[in-house]
Amino acid sequence: MISFPARFGLGDPAWLDPAITAVGILISLIAAVVFYKLIFPLILRVTQWTPTDLDTRMLSATRWPLTMAIVILGVYLSVVITLDLDTGQRDQADTIAGLLGIVLGVLVVVALFSNAMDWYLENLAARTHHLVDLRLFPLLRRVSVVIIYGLGALLILDLLDINISPLIAGLGIGGLAVALALQPTLANLFAGTYVMTEGVITPGDYIELEGGVSGYVVEVGWRSTRIRTWRNNLVIVPNNRFAETIITNYQRPALAVNVWLQCGISYDSDLYHVERVCREVMDDVLDTNAHAIKEYGGWFGFDNFGDSNVNFWLFVQAKDRWGSFELQTALMQALHHRFKNEGIVINYPVRSLQFPKEWGPEALLERNGQEAGGAGSGDREPEEGGAGTEASRRSSSRRSPRTLHVSQEDSGPEADVE
Repeated sequence: MISFPARFGLGDPAWLDPAITAVGILISLIAAVVFYKLIFPLILRVTQWTPTDLDTRMLSATRWPLTMAIVILGVYLSVVITLDLDTGQRDQADTIAGLLGIVLGVLVVVALFSNAMDWYLENLAARTHHLVDLRLFPLLRRVSVVIIYGLGALLILDLLDINISPLIAGLGIGGLAVALALQPTLANLFAGTYVMTEGVITPGDYIELEGGVSGYVVEVGWRSTRIRTWRNNLVIVPNNRFAETIITNYQRPALAVNVWLQCGISYDSDLYHVERVCREVMDDVLDTNAHAIKEYGGWFGFDNFGDSNVNFWLFVQAKDRWGSFELQTALMQALHHRFKNEGIVINYPVRSLQFPKEWGPEALLERNGQEAGGAGSGDREPEEGGAGTEASRRSSSRRSPRTLHVSQEDSGPEADVE
């Protein structure tokens, strides 16, 4: 094989090939320095005219890998072209260059991916206050970096003529075994991802679970969700159970909470007057209470004819959950005070019983008297001795009938029973 200097008529001295190789390496180093110090800054200046700094970050992440790639390419070309290498040496040079190229490629991909994630977290997620992105993307970045490094390692092994098929099969079987062993943990992990990506539960929300647990959400983690109850206790709910239960979020879709107050008034009340009084009370409370939303207004409606009262409801809206308690208290106080001044009665539970004619109070009293007289005439003489008299007295007290006290008006058999 004709050497590189002999092709240009320079002869073939022993020292000439290494000298040309060294010159080629020196040229590649100078080219790398020029690229790093002069060319790359000019490229970065162009990116300053773009509306975002994402392209600047992405290019900055590739600065060192591209510089090293220029050096590696220069060294490889200098060695392969100028030196008289046999087939084995040429294969070794190709293998080394390929390994370095894979390493640089993996570093470039990892740097680009990490910088893109950082840019998103610092800009979009921070502006829109996406807590889900702030918690999900760091984990996604770690997992993605591990996957990229793993793929790079497999490519290096394949380049070294190492059979990676058994390794891939072993990783599959091992991954399946690990997945089965960590099934509860993985279930909580995926459920936590689902809870955070849904965005319906965020720290600070007041929620109530189907089982009756209620409180403020403290943290939504990967394994569990922490809830602080009104007793100031911490309840930890695994995410797989949290994702399957029915949840009531009292702060979604808005902070405003509706206040629905039920009440009832006597059947003797004037319903038109009651409605007018209730609307005046609602208007006054909406004007004076700081927790009420005046624009929402107050709503009134009769509900049904109950056992003791004509039932109705009042409907207003508070600014938040704590304000709903204050607003409901103020509304009840004002309504009770106004009813008292207007003479509107809220009845206690009362029942009215109607008897047939033959079951009126006089008939009952007469029947009770007859039963009492008959029982007295039919009694046997007490036996001699104190024990017999005492036993007869106890038996008589056990068998004596109760008397029902009934009051009846002159107009009919209807009576109120206490």
